[in-house]
Amino acid sequence: MGSKNKLKRFRENETFSNVIQPTREEVVEGRFPLKGNWSKDFFKNDKPIVLELGCGKGEYSVGLAQEYPEKNFLGIDIKGARFWRGAKTALEEGLENVGFLRSQIELVDLLFAENEVDEIWITFPDPQIKYKRTKHRMTNSEFLQKYKKILKPEGVVNLKTDSEFMHGYTLGLLHGEGHEIIQANHDVYKNEYSPKEVVGIQTFYEKQYLEQGKPITYVQFRIK
Repeated sequence: MGSKNKLKRFRENETFSNVIQPTREEVVEGRFPLKGNWSKDFFKNDKPIVLELGCGKGEYSVGLAQEYPEKNFLGIDIKGARFWRGAKTALEEGLENVGFLRSQIELVDLLFAENEVDEIWITFPDPQIKYKRTKHRMTNSEFLQKYKKILKPEGVVNLKTDSEFMHGYTLGLLHGEGHEIIQANHDVYKNEYSPKEVVGIQTFYEKQYLEQGKPITYVQFRIK
C-alpha cells in the first residue's frame, strides 16, 4: 500500500463515526473517557461486548456483527490503514453493532474496565516463534492476566490460527496454568462440531492458508 493511499485512509478514519483513535498518553495516563463507558457512550445499549484483538482488515469483526446483531463487536489494531476497510464496510452496510479502536493490544487493560467485556477473539496472530519475541505472543501469561481483568467471570477467549506452533504453545500454557479449555480443535474444517462462527467467517488470509492446504486450528478457553 502506497504512503499516499495510507494517508488517505488515515484521514478517512478520522471522519468515521465507528472509529476511535485515542493517543497512547491519554490511555496510559488514565484519561481515556470510554474506559468503563463503552456500552453507554459508544454502542448506546447494554448488549454483550466482544473484542477482536489484532483485527487486521476487520473482516472477522464485521462478519460476526452481521451474524450476531444481539452483540456488540470491537476490532482493535494499531494499523488503522488496515482496518479502514472493515470500518468503511460497516458504515456502508449500516452495521451499528461494530466499531474499531486503534491502539496497541498491550494497553487492553487500560482501554476497558474490569468485567466490561464478555468475549475475546484472537484471529491469526503473529506466532512470534523466535524465543526472544515471546513477550509479544498474544496468549502468553501476561496477556492472559490482562484479558482476565477486563473479562466478565464467565467470559471466554477464542483463538483461531493457522500456526500449529501457536496452537500447541497456547494449549501447553493453558494446561500448565490450570485454565479451563472448553474446546480445542486441530483442523476446524474437518470437524463436524466446529461452531458456526469459526467456520462460517473467513478472512482474506484464511482463504489463502486454505488454498495452501494449511489446517486452521481453534481453541476456546476460560482464564482461571
